[in-house]
Amino acid sequence: MILGYCYKLRPNISQSDKIDRWIDMLRANYNWSLADRIDTYYQRYICGDYCDLRTKVIITPLTCLLGGATGNPWSNKGKKRSPVNIQITELPNLKQARPWYDEIDSTVLQQNLRRLDKAYNNFFQQKKGFPKFKNKSKYRSFTYATGVKIKGNKIYLPKLGWVKFYNSRPMPDGFKIKSVTVRKKSNGYYISVRIEDKSVPTFPVKNLEEITTVTGLDMGLGKLIYCSDYSAIDNPRFATNKTTKRLHKIRQRRVSRKKKRSNNRQKVGRRLSRFQHRIAVKRESYQWQTAKKIVSKSDGIAVEDLQISNMIKRCKPKYDQNTGRFLKNGQSAKRALNRLIADASWYSLTQKIEYMAAKSGKIVLRVNPRHTSQECSVCHHIDPDNREGEKFLCTNCGHVDDANFQASINIKNKAINHYSLNIVKKFSQKVRRDLPEPKQLNLFQTPTVELTTGKRKYHYASNGKRNEPGNLKEYAFQLSLFNQENNHPDRDSL
Repeated sequence: MILGYCYKLRPNISQSDKIDRWIDMLRANYNWSLADRIDTYYQRYICGDYCDLRTKVIITPLTCLLGGATGNPWSNKGKKRSPVNIQITELPNLKQARPWYDEIDSTVLQQNLRRLDKAYNNFFQQKKGFPKFKNKSKYRSFTYATGVKIKGNKIYLPKLGWVKFYNSRPMPDGFKIKSVTVRKKSNGYYISVRIEDKSVPTFPVKNLEEITTVTGLDMGLGKLIYCSDYSAIDNPRFATNKTTKRLHKIRQRRVSRKKKRSNNRQKVGRRLSRFQHRIAVKRESYQWQTAKKIVSKSDGIAVEDLQISNMIKRCKPKYDQNTGRFLKNGQSAKRALNRLIADASWYSLTQKIEYMAAKSGKIVLRVNPRHTSQECSVCHHIDPDNREGEKFLCTNCGHVDDANFQASINIKNKAINHYSLNIVKKFSQKVRRDLPEPKQLNLFQTPTVELTTGKRKYHYASNGKRNEPGNLKEYAFQLSLFNQENNHPDRDSL
């Protein structure tokens, strides 16, 4: 089993300065290695027999690069090295040419190059974006692979020493540290510890045949999630509510008014970053609570396979062919919608639901979102006119429902049909405990209150000492006065 724990570091001044210096050097090494691999690919596959297309210099081993990166492409055993291994073997030469890199741990430098290689593999294998050059705000972490120790509230990081941290969550016994990532954020430094214990089995996973209950989820903006059992979860809008938008606007204005590259601009910039970090922490905490609440509902959770990056794209520009000017394309109105979608963070919430489901031994079922908000769950008639805003009115059978709950029911039905789940519908009628059982009358009896209504059960306080309310002594005194008045001798003569 592999687990991950996150803690906040408490480094001293010298340690924090060294971490900042390491991040700057590692970012420079990352960008140089990326440029090296781009140039090598350009010379091998695009230039052909030339080393440079402009000068048309012919390739020679003395002037041009060989292999996937700068360095010896062959190992001592005669096997060809991969580009990442070529760059790793050249690290000693890097330390000789630039002695200040010698203060960085060797495993940190190696993991930095493997990070670049992973970005390349994501581009060629998983069709993700091509690796980009990192600026100061995009590169803020590094990883240790070996040599890390933890003792109490201190962690030993090679060439950084023992660093204190807030031990807010104790680690289980028997697990070994696999890697540690040091990350710089706006409010301090954090570590992500990855631990592993092969003797502990992984989380159990249910088969599709074992799923007996399914809950469909429809992501929204008015409410964060609409469930197929007609329950909804509120959307707090941490970044788009009125108060937060006003504060964000004021602090962003203060940054823009300061002189560029000045100390005052950096100060208000850090204050703005801390403000944005607090919003992100609140959203993260709320999403974890929401994910835990949703996973506890059923064995399977059906969600839409949304392409959120396509949903928040800019509208296509429109041109006037006569004047050549831009026409209105609705982007100003869609900008507010894009901000709401980004604030809801549906993709991050779905990831947390998948993690909690895997931890609980349950399954997340993804379905195609096509026509989920236009299909009627009763007659399965699909028509864009069925939905009008938040209302759903089927044009075929007249079924009326809330459009978001209707979509969640369609998502649930799609998951059941697509994965061929055997869901048994259970009908249960809830009856109040204090109501009597219905009484069968004969032919000659008319239904009256006395015949059809039973006696209600009166529940008295369990801690009470008596069943009669009021002051008993005062009641007895008033009763004695009443009896004396009735027994007065001259009462009949009045």
